[in-house]
Amino acid sequence: MQFQAGPILSKIQSPADLRKLSPAELPAVCHELRQFIIDNVSVNGGHFGASLGVTELTVALHYVFNTPDDQLVWDVGHQAYGHKILTGRQDSFHTNRLFGGISGFPKRSESEYDAFGVGHSSTSISAALGMAVASRYKKEFHKQHIAVIGDGSMTAGMAFEAMNHAGDIPNNMLIILNDNCMAIDPNVGALKEYLTDITTSHTYNRVKDDVWNLLGKMSKFGKSAQEIVSKIENGLKATLLKQSNLFESLNLRYFGPIDGHDVQYLTTVLNDLKDIPGPKILHCITTKGKGYSLAEKDQTLWHAPGKFDKITGEIHKKTFDNPQPPKYQEVFGHTILELAEQNPKIMGITPAMPSGSSLNIMMRAMPDRAFDVGIAEQHAVTFSAGMATQGLTVFCNIYSSFMQRAYDQVVHDVCLQKLPVIFCLDRAGLAGADGPTHHGLYDLAYMRCIPNMIVAAPKNEQELRNIMYTASLDKFKEHHKAITIRYPRGAGVMPAWRTGFEEITIGQGQKVLDGEDIAILSIGHVGNEAELACQKARSLGMNPALYDMRFVKPLDEKILHEVFSTYNQIITVEDACIQGGFGSAIAEFMLDHGYNKPMLRLGVPDDIIEHGEPHELYQLCGIDSENILKKIADFYPNKIKSTSQKVNQD
Repeated sequence: MQFQAGPILSKIQSPADLRKLSPAELPAVCHELRQFIIDNVSVNGGHFGASLGVTELTVALHYVFNTPDDQLVWDVGHQAYGHKILTGRQDSFHTNRLFGGISGFPKRSESEYDAFGVGHSSTSISAALGMAVASRYKKEFHKQHIAVIGDGSMTAGMAFEAMNHAGDIPNNMLIILNDNCMAIDPNVGALKEYLTDITTSHTYNRVKDDVWNLLGKMSKFGKSAQEIVSKIENGLKATLLKQSNLFESLNLRYFGPIDGHDVQYLTTVLNDLKDIPGPKILHCITTKGKGYSLAEKDQTLWHAPGKFDKITGEIHKKTFDNPQPPKYQEVFGHTILELAEQNPKIMGITPAMPSGSSLNIMMRAMPDRAFDVGIAEQHAVTFSAGMATQGLTVFCNIYSSFMQRAYDQVVHDVCLQKLPVIFCLDRAGLAGADGPTHHGLYDLAYMRCIPNMIVAAPKNEQELRNIMYTASLDKFKEHHKAITIRYPRGAGVMPAWRTGFEEITIGQGQKVLDGEDIAILSIGHVGNEAELACQKARSLGMNPALYDMRFVKPLDEKILHEVFSTYNQIITVEDACIQGGFGSAIAEFMLDHGYNKPMLRLGVPDDIIEHGEPHELYQLCGIDSENILKKIADFYPNKIKSTSQKVNQD
């Protein structure tokens, strides 16, 4: 559904149009922009609270800076809806996050105003610094470089690495610290307390007001503004060092905190900061969900609420007559608590995803045994490793695509030391509307190549529970290996999922369906698509066998010897990158053991898969039941050619 923007916003097709307005008109622009976001997200879904919280900041940045010549980098990017609407994508915004539509995150190939592609946190300062140094090298001294980063993203080590470097080299960069005390869940850690101290200090704020009164007069002095800053700098630091030492000690000039919802004051401040050379940071205080009262009150729920009634605030949820399968993340959350109640050694770790991973269930019940470590995947892994050295049973839950950020720690701190950390990788496979930055496509390939690592992928909720149970047993530690358990975003397939725990033999798969001629080998949740394809094939006179392998490493060699000795053709199915993944592991086994059978690998091709609904992306990659069925038919002998043609016509 497409909405009509307000009378002022509808005339803004680029920031150049915005800059034609008077400062007095900017509050009206903000009101219309915020309403346009509410209208669209309420009907079409998407991220919500983050963009409402930076509406005034977005307008002010594009009003003051000469984008796209000036480089504006958004950290993570789910707060960039207003940015997209102001930069030529107002008419296509109703396609946001839809298959074939615009991305939910800034994307360089989508617009020249998207200076850097984002999706994961804490990259903006590094990227903007790289741009600033490049501009200086090219003698493009007129260019401004702005990184907008939230206080949640600021907890990651990469942000501090970038600030440490920025303070050590000549550059013209402005860091906007968007401080709302939230990421997806409330922020944690000492930095949150530090920023709170700054924003609540009466002495600091009184001095800050005096400083800004002075800075507000700078435009009258022209080039001498730099001299004024130089004269007041020592006094400024002497007065404020006790509060601002974190940033000042990194040689970043610190300004603020200021009200991030006063668009006219923001434009004044940003104009002043344009004249101050060197790396600097502006601390803006904002409210996530600003302008929609329910989103302000429950910021976690309204981070991405789905579709809702914008008048009543009722979030639309599908209703069903029969019980429905739970989400895999919910199965994890309830299962780890169930296990922890039986086993006092169990601990839970997540980097800033307690609600997304459902570890918050254990955190509420056992706050001393479950930890949100902030946006710090590397720390989460090594923190888990440290606990494991002391005999604890540690479940480290990280989204699959975020685990890429902690790969060295998995190799060096866990597997090299043979520590039995249990990695639960949520959002594995095709993650849907969040798109390529969030697809968990590479975990099978990058985990199975590491020594002392077991790699498992459950087909359903029961298998997830049983593999978690198996890994939690003390006897599992005798393997002296870590384990990766990967599962997708979204619902499983078992409404009655609370089954009793059963130990699973590590590396043991199972035969799902007997058959002849063809064997289908599947791994993980996509095996349900393979099973559906096999059932349809049987109704058409074909009789493929189906195996749920459960483990990519170690492989069930007993099953594989049976398969390669019995069947004429082999098809492997996985919801991960086809290069180096499950199918590759089966092909390696075939080669290593001297078998020579026709084999087809189905999986995600060597390409960037864009955003869309999971079923659309499964179809795109050829791993939905209909496409698997067509491949089964292609493998069958000519005697059922008519059946194959019928399948392909369907």
